[in-house]
Amino acid sequence: MTECLRLFRRAAMLWVFVMLALPAAAQEFEKNMLTGGPTGTYIQFGRNIADVAASCGVTLNVRESAGSLENFLGVRQRRFTQFGIVQSDVLEYLRTYAADDPSIARAIAGVRIAFPLYNEEVHLLARRDITSLQDLAGKNIAIGVADSGTFLTASLVLDLAGLDTVERLTIGPDAALERLLAGSIDGFFYVAGAPARIFADPAIDAARFHLVPLTDPVLNAVYAPARIAAGTYPFQEQAVDLVAVKAVLMTYEYAKGRNFYHRESCKAVSDVVHLILTRFDSLRESGHPKWAQVDPNDIPPGWEIGACVNEGLAADYTLDCSMAAPQPAGADTSVANQIYRSRICEALGGC
Repeated sequence: MTECLRLFRRAAMLWVFVMLALPAAAQEFEKNMLTGGPTGTYIQFGRNIADVAASCGVTLNVRESAGSLENFLGVRQRRFTQFGIVQSDVLEYLRTYAADDPSIARAIAGVRIAFPLYNEEVHLLARRDITSLQDLAGKNIAIGVADSGTFLTASLVLDLAGLDTVERLTIGPDAALERLLAGSIDGFFYVAGAPARIFADPAIDAARFHLVPLTDPVLNAVYAPARIAAGTYPFQEQAVDLVAVKAVLMTYEYAKGRNFYHRESCKAVSDVVHLILTRFDSLRESGHPKWAQVDPNDIPPGWEIGACVNEGLAADYTLDCSMAAPQPAGADTSVANQIYRSRICEALGGC
């Protein structure tokens, strides 16, 4: 019996090895993007990018996640996860502390910029009697789950405002909205590009709740000033001034010569970034409204552009799109490609 078990184990291990060694012949190489919750802007952007990839016969799986921190670490550590959307203040936090913390330095090693996205607004939905950030003192406020960018941003905002007496509840936006409507909490933070679907809920009564303005001078020195136009959400009758952070598509620095996995992951990164750029007009026309605010040149300082990204942006990069969607008449992506590529070359110190 022992000998049979030993032979069975050997056969099973051999089968696993063979299956791992047989790549695209059996099935397409798996490609994943970590985004966010089901009602957030990240997942909508991910689906827009996946649709563009599908138009060229490339399957990109869009995965829900807790948010920015999970996405960053997922790109670094999770197999078959080539992309993750991350807030720029999470990047800044990690970069700042990497110099003094070896564990954080190891966590960020190899993570690269794939594409800059949009500014996402810091929403604070609260009771009507809370009219400013300082009114949060002594209140119960949800700040997002621990692995989310909302958690980090909300924590930094409260710290910058000196609000030590706020009871900070680590729950996600969907649960937070339920509790706010039920009256068991006073408000919640949610960082997402407007319009964020969660705030379209008809149960949000304008007589009871509103978006709190975030106009503290200290916040404006750290974050980008922003405004959500009147009528963006059903309950919102007036424009609201607040702050915003940039969302960035991150990837990993795959080494094509290392093994099959790195080679195929690098190709996936090159293909997807190439398609984002060459289908940029289509994304702006039919994707989430925030695509209109995406500036391919607005790259957060201090972070390197991936070599596989640079390959996908090369003027001579070719991609066989067996199901490629036709480009709009008159569309010229060469100028955008040259601008973005020159910015990348500058960041790399030459191409």
